[in-house]
Amino acid sequence: MDNYFTRNQTELLATAVTIALFIIVKLVITKVVKKTGESSKFIEIRTKLVNKYITIILYIITIGILTFIWGVNFKEIGLLFSSIFAVIGIALFAQWSILSNLTAGVILFFAFPFKIGDKVRILDNDINSETIYLIEDIKAFHVSLRKESGELLVYPNSLMMQKAVALIN
Repeated sequence: MDNYFTRNQTELLATAVTIALFIIVKLVITKVVKKTGESSKFIEIRTKLVNKYITIILYIITIGILTFIWGVNFKEIGLLFSSIFAVIGIALFAQWSILSNLTAGVILFFAFPFKIGDKVRILDNDINSETIYLIEDIKAFHVSLRKESGELLVYPNSLMMQKAVALIN
């Protein structure tokens, strides 16, 4: 056992540093997202959702770095990874609209000039652009808009970013 630690001292040290950096970066990003959510007056569930997405990305990056540190022979597992990526690629292509709405949801979290309770008008030819909507909720995939008549419109996040939206004072 002592021989193992001596032989892999560099890899073990690099692994410890990588995990420590992962924890520090995760804590810093979590605080930044939380402060952004509080300053923008977003609901806590939305802030937790964005933190979850960022944490998943950090885990993937950390696993990639650890794989590089330990010198995994990519030629031996190349076939496995290429098969997995092919299946994932086909699945993501088939679910492109869901992925774009999810990405737009994260972008809207940081850059959306409106918040829950604001009244807006969507300048879109497919819906009546004179109708005023109340933003009822902002989810990961869609925004819930309520007409003054009580009718609920569930509008995709990707379209919220593509269409002009006017804030009504």
